[in-house]
Amino acid sequence: MPNVKLYVDRITPAGRVAALEAALPALRDLICRDLQVTPDACQIALVPVTGLPDQPPVNAEFHIMPGPHRTPELLQAFAERVRDLAGQAAGQTVAVRITLLDPAGYLALK
Repeated sequence: MPNVKLYVDRITPAGRVAALEAALPALRDLICRDLQVTPDACQIALVPVTGLPDQPPVNAEFHIMPGPHRTPELLQAFAERVRDLAGQAAGQTVAVRITLLDPAGYLALK
């Protein structure tokens, strides 16, 4: 159940935002492959924000369930691939943060 928010600073040029939007299917494919989930498990949103000028203009935040195959090494490599994919689309710096959720304290209704 990867829940992903791409926070994109409003100063990002419209063409780059459109490129990020166009990259969302590739991002979902990457998530499905690396985290071993199906597309219907993913929730991905691109959210415009106003941030400080010394912060990365694009911030990808992942909330995922832990799993035995989701080792620190796998998640590090995954984060690097996400950073590369989003960075190419955005043409600027992208920060990636991953939070592992506590399954006992998580509820989702769809």
